[in-house]
Amino acid sequence: MTETRVNDDFARLADPYRRELMAHCYRMLGSVHDAEDLVQETYLRAWKAYDRFEGRSSLRTWLHRIATSACLTALESRNRRPMPTGLGAPSSDPVDDISEQNEVPWLEPVPDAMVGADGADPAAVVTSRESVRLALIAALQHLPPRQRAVLILRDVLKWRAAEVADAIGLSTAAVNSLLQRARTQLEQVAPSEDETAQPTSSEQRELLDRYAKAFENYDMTAMVDLFTSDAVWEMPPFPTWYQGPENIVGLVHNQCPAQGPLDMRMVPTIANGQPAFATYMRGDDGVHRKFGLQVLTVKESKVSHVAMFFDVSLFEAFGLPDTLPPDA
Repeated sequence: MTETRVNDDFARLADPYRRELMAHCYRMLGSVHDAEDLVQETYLRAWKAYDRFEGRSSLRTWLHRIATSACLTALESRNRRPMPTGLGAPSSDPVDDISEQNEVPWLEPVPDAMVGADGADPAAVVTSRESVRLALIAALQHLPPRQRAVLILRDVLKWRAAEVADAIGLSTAAVNSLLQRARTQLEQVAPSEDETAQPTSSEQRELLDRYAKAFENYDMTAMVDLFTSDAVWEMPPFPTWYQGPENIVGLVHNQCPAQGPLDMRMVPTIANGQPAFATYMRGDDGVHRKFGLQVLTVKESKVSHVAMFFDVSLFEAFGLPDTLPPDA
């Protein structure tokens, strides 16, 4: 078989798994940018070894094994990616000064389309939205890398213990032990199913509309009514977090550069299987520029959690523009 034929066969057979491999690497690393790099590395490793692939497992399983190995190697030299609430500090006062900690490798959100959680291709093996929820990815960051890998391979990809053991070079007994410890730790930090309910009802969709309007109109009274009594707001790269509607709205009033209606514009999107808004802030020249990405958790008919990411490099991954036209 010619080299060209091998390359063509590899691309044709391997490309359909790109999005689920992206989801796998994202779960392991907690970073959309790092996951993209590791997917590329996975395909490079697989392409170089494809002539030695004997088909003892499916190509999908083989690619996931390579991706897992690449992720575990990468995690040897990288720290976990936390959210501010995972640092152990208590909630903050909204009037206190805040400062960025850019040296911390913060957790990042991921676009649904990039990991196949958007349902755009029903014929493909797509990622379930529950498996990329932001709270779950944050919880996975509390696990050591091998525990993380075992949990994902067993509970998300549904591999048998023997397959996992073979993939990461452990005994089946060791895999089962790691899985038990990982599940126990995850139960302590992972959200319940109720806390990650999707905004599918008309009432919840109406909530998102009110949410966007309240921010665009800079309406503090309307904002207070949007949140649950124990709602949490956190915003990497700032290490602080805030709890309760009054504190959250106080934070917006005291720390946000917006001064009045239409200083902020809200563009709806989806991240981690959750509703999200790209926030644009108006400058002195009247142009709305990318400012941050809000990922919302909706519980019943109110917002229970907002993760506001100020890393504007994420806008490119979400296919979002740098600025909005005047009539947006």
